[in-house]
Order: sequence, then C-alpha cells, then structure tokens
Amino acid sequence: NIFTWQPSYFSDLDETLPTVLQVFNNILRKCGLQCEGVSAEPQKLEERVNVTPGNMPLQELKDIVLYLCDTCTTLWAFLDVFPLACQTFQKHEFCYRLASFYELAIPELESAIKKRRYEDNSVFADLWRRISHSRKKMIEAFHVLINQVCLQPILE
Repeated sequence: NIFTWQPSYFSDLDETLPTVLQVFNNILRKCGLQCEGVSAEPQKLEERVNVTPGNMPLQELKDIVLYLCDTCTTLWAFLDVFPLACQTFQKHEFCYRLASFYELAIPELESAIKKRRYEDNSVFADLWRRISHSRKKMIEAFHVLINQVCLQPILE
C-alpha cells in the first residue's frame, strides 16, 4: 500500500485525524448534543436554539444521517484495508471519542427517526437502513481498532 512506499503519509494521517474527529463533533453540534465546553469556538447567542434530531427539519435530519453513513463507511473501509493506521488513530483517543459519540448520537438519531411522521414510508425505511448501517460500521471500526491496538500486541 501507499503507506509502505511513503512513510511520511503517517504524519499526514496524524495531522488529518483532528479533522475526522471534528466531523463527529459537528454532527453532535447540529443535533444539539454537544456538551458545554467541548467546542473550542465561541458560540453566537442566536445559535443557542434548542435543536434536536426530533425537532429539526426532515431534510436536515436526512443530511445528517447521510453524512454519518458516508463517514462511518469510509472510516471502516480505511481501517479494514489498512489496519496499521489504528496506532495513529489511537494516539488521538479515537476509541474513546468514537464510543462517546455513539453513546450520545445514535440513540437520539434512532429515536428521532422512529418517532417522526412521514408522508412517504420509503423515507423512513431509507433513514432507518442508513442509521443501522452507520451503527454497524462504527462498531466494526471499533472492533478493528481494539483488535489492532489491544489484542494483536498480546497475541504477538
């Protein structure tokens, strides 16, 4: 793979990981789930509207679920193809951050999808399929990370 031929890409990955983590923070913020003090940016007073996945416009919920699905699938595919990247991910406390995100966001998003009224039931089916896929890929990515960072060193 390309990391073998160009070892400096590991430092590029290291510099990129805060951006990947920011994706999860952005989703939490858009869902009104980000804890106080987590954001390094000051928040405008007019942005302090209490938006939750349950009361946001349907299109915004769809956008968040699609964004999450794309992010989780890409993350899992990368780690599955290149498990040596797990060490770099762990330097950024990725397992902890992913587990925290999962715990905060997934139940809220699933609940919002289930409780919402849909004019077209196919929209519900698509959202449920995508949030389920996101959940599955987050768990699979977590398993790859735990296997590479914790279990493989014990077995070797």
